[in-house]
Amino acid sequence: MLDIKQIRENPQLIQERLNRRGDNYDIQPLLEWNQKQRELSTQRTQLQTRSNEIAKLIPGKIKSGCDPKGSEITALRSEGSSVKSEIGVIEAQEKEIIAQIDTLLLAIPNLPSESTPLGQSEEENIEVRRWGDEYIPQNPHILPHWEIGEKLGILNTERAVKIAQSRFVSLIGAGAALERALIQFMLDRQIAAGYVEVMPPVLINTESLTATGQLPKFAEESFKCAEDDLWLSPTAEVPVTNLYRDEILPDDQLPIYHCAYTPCFRREAGSYGRDMRGLIRLHQFNKVELLKFVHPDTSFEELEKLTGNAEAILQALQLPYRVIELCTGDLGFSATKTYDLEVWLPSSGKYREISSCSNCGDFQARRGNIRFKEKGKKGTQFIHTLNGSGLAVGRTMAAVLENYQQEDGTVRIPEVLQPYLGRDIL
Repeated sequence: MLDIKQIRENPQLIQERLNRRGDNYDIQPLLEWNQKQRELSTQRTQLQTRSNEIAKLIPGKIKSGCDPKGSEITALRSEGSSVKSEIGVIEAQEKEIIAQIDTLLLAIPNLPSESTPLGQSEEENIEVRRWGDEYIPQNPHILPHWEIGEKLGILNTERAVKIAQSRFVSLIGAGAALERALIQFMLDRQIAAGYVEVMPPVLINTESLTATGQLPKFAEESFKCAEDDLWLSPTAEVPVTNLYRDEILPDDQLPIYHCAYTPCFRREAGSYGRDMRGLIRLHQFNKVELLKFVHPDTSFEELEKLTGNAEAILQALQLPYRVIELCTGDLGFSATKTYDLEVWLPSSGKYREISSCSNCGDFQARRGNIRFKEKGKKGTQFIHTLNGSGLAVGRTMAAVLENYQQEDGTVRIPEVLQPYLGRDIL
C-alpha cells in the first residue's frame, strides 16, 4: 500500500511513476476523497473543541451561581447535545470515506523503483546474465518432461485428472522421491545460507492475503473455502510475511531471513490453453520460498543476495539459466523491482521462469503494519520485505528430466541429488 501522505504531497510524481506501469491508475479520485476526509476531520476537531468548552462552562457557571434549570444553562446543554449529534454524523461520514480511501489504496500497485527499466510488456524485459551454456544438452531427441516422465512411470496425469481435474499430476515411485529430494536439497542449501526454516499454515485468512497484495486484485486466481474465511495459500510468501503482521520489531533483529516449503494453489485463471501438459502450470505445486525482512537502507542490496541464493540452487544442479530484469510494464503488483530466473527447457528450446525474486519495499509492510524501531530514535519505520522462489520444485523437476535425459531413454540424477535418492539413474 502506498502512503496517502506521500500521494497527497507529491501527486504529480506518484502519478508519473504509476504511469510507467502502463496501466490506467488514476490517483485523482483518491485525492478528492482524502480532501473530503481532511475537511471533515477539521470540522470534527472544531466541534469537539466546542463540546469540551461547553462541558467545562456548565459546571463553572453553576458554581458561580447560575440556576441549573435556568435559560443560560439550558441553552448551553441544548448546544452541547446538538454539537455531539453533529460530531456523530461527521464520524459516520468519515468512517465511510476512510473505507472508500482504503478500497482505492488497496487497488493501487507498488511504485516501480528508479532503477527498474521502462517498458510496456515482457518483450521489453532485460537479460542481465546467463549461466551454464556448457551444460545445455546436445541430444537432439529430448522428449518433453511429461513424456519421459510417463515412459519412466514416475508421472501420471490421467489418474490425477480422474481424482481432481486438469492441471493436476500424480508423482509415483521415483518421481515422488525426486520431488522430495529436490525439496530437501533446496531447504538444506538455503538453511546453510542463513535462512531460518518455517513451516506455516497453508490455509490463510483474507487479512493475510490482503497484507501481501493478493487481495483484492487477484481473488479470481485463488481457491477459497466456501464455509470459512480461509483460502488455500498461493505461495509461502503470504503466511510467512504475515508472521510479523501488526508487530514492531527491534532493529537488532534485522535482517530476518526465512525459507519455507509449502504446497501452493492457484487457479491459473488467465492462462487458459497454456501449458496444459506437464509440470509448468498446475493448480497445485510445491515450492521453496525465500523471505527477507530488512532495514530500508539495505533492501536493494538484499535483493541481489536473495537472487544469488536462488541462482545457487540452479548452479548446484548444473541447470542452464538466465536472469531477466523485469521492466515496469511486467512488474508484479507488490514489487518495486524484480529479477526472474528462467531455466533452459531443451524440448521447447526456450528458457522458462523458475523463480521470481522481488523487492517490495515498504508496500507489504504498510498493508500488514509491520514496523521496526531503531534504538535512540523516536517513532517507528515500516520494514522492507523481499521474496523469491528458491525454487519452484515442479519446474525444477521438469528441467532435470529434460536436461539430464540420456539417449537411451533414462534420466541421470544430478550429482548433488544422488545422496538424497541413493541412485544415479531414473
